[in-house]
Amino acid sequence: MYGFEPSEEQKMLIDAIQRYTTNDLRPAAHDADEGGFFSEDLIEKGWELGILQASLPEDYGGFGEYSAVTGVLAAEELAHGDLAGGIAVLTPGLYAMPIFLAGTEQQKESLLPAVIEAEWKPYTAALIEPRFDFDPNDLKTEAIEFGDVYLLSGEKVFVPYADQAEAYIIYAKLDDATQGFIVEADAEGVEVGKRQAMMGVNALPLHKIKLDKVHVPMENKLGGQSSIDFEKILSSFRIATASLGVGLARAAFEYSRDYAKDRDVFGVKVAQKQAIAFMLAEMATEIEAIRLLTWEAAWMIDEGKEEAAKYAYLAQTGAMDMAMMVTDRAVQILGGHGYIREHPVEMWMRCGRGIASFTGLAMV
Repeated sequence: MYGFEPSEEQKMLIDAIQRYTTNDLRPAAHDADEGGFFSEDLIEKGWELGILQASLPEDYGGFGEYSAVTGVLAAEELAHGDLAGGIAVLTPGLYAMPIFLAGTEQQKESLLPAVIEAEWKPYTAALIEPRFDFDPNDLKTEAIEFGDVYLLSGEKVFVPYADQAEAYIIYAKLDDATQGFIVEADAEGVEVGKRQAMMGVNALPLHKIKLDKVHVPMENKLGGQSSIDFEKILSSFRIATASLGVGLARAAFEYSRDYAKDRDVFGVKVAQKQAIAFMLAEMATEIEAIRLLTWEAAWMIDEGKEEAAKYAYLAQTGAMDMAMMVTDRAVQILGGHGYIREHPVEMWMRCGRGIASFTGLAMV
C-alpha cells in the first residue's frame, strides 16, 4: 500500500519549488500572460531547481532516479505558481523522459546528457493533432518504412517552443501502433507554423508543425527496432496533465477563499454566506479527490501495477472537469472583480479550460 507522507528528498524539492513559484514565477505571471512570454532568466531559474535532473540517474547526466510520484508533486507545485511557466520549465522533459523510459541504451547515453547537463534548452515533443476526435493511440501522422529510413508525414499542434527547438520527439503511427521518432529541428520537411493564438497559457509559445516526408534514420526511432510501450509514455503525459490541473485549481481555490474571507458585503464576510461556503467546500473536496487519484496513479506507475494506465486515464479525465469547475467558481466568488484582469482568477479560468486539451504538453 502506498503512503501519503513525502520523503525528505521530496519535501526539499517541494520547498524549493514553492520558493521559486512564490518569489519569482507567480509575481511574473500576469505580465507574462499579457506580454506573451517569460524571460529566459526566469525559466532558467526554474530549470536550475533540478526537477528533471533528479529524475534521471548519473549514467545519463542526472543525479537521482525516476519517480512518477516525485514528478507529479513537482508539476503540481509549478502549476500552483503558474501553469504556463510550469509547462515551460518542464518542456525539456517532453524529449528526455520518453528517451529514458523507452529509448535504447545507445539513445540514452548519446542524447540525454546534452539535455540534462546544460542550461535550459527547448527540447520538445509533438503528439497532439488538429482533430476533434484526436486519439493518441490512433494518430493520423504516419511513419512509413522506406529503405533505410522512415518517412514521417502529418500535422501537429500545441508544440511548445517549436520555433526554437533543438530537437523533437514526434509521435506517429507505424504498423497501427503509436511510436516515437527523434527528429532534428532542421530536418528537411519539417515546417514550423506561426505561433498559435490561445485562450489561455498565453506566455507559453505553442506552434503547429507540418511534416512532409521527413526522413528519419532507422536508429532515430525511439526504442530502435523494437516497438515501444507507448502506454507507459501516455500514462506519464496523463498524470502530468492531472497534476498541472490540481496545482492550477489549488491556486484558484486559495485565492477565492481568502478573498471571500476578507471581503465585506453589507457588513457580512462573503465566506459566511451559505451559498459561497458550500461552493468553497465542494471546490476543496474535488481538488483533494483528484489530487489523491493522481498520486495513486503515479504510485502505480512506479510500482509497475497493471492498472496504472487505467488510473492515469481516470486522473486526467477527472482533472479536466475539476479544474474547469474550480476556476469558474473562483471567478464567481469574486463577483465583478473576478472578470477584471487585476485579479488572476480570470487567467486561471482561461487556463483551466485548456486542461482537457493539454495531454502531451508536459511529462513527469
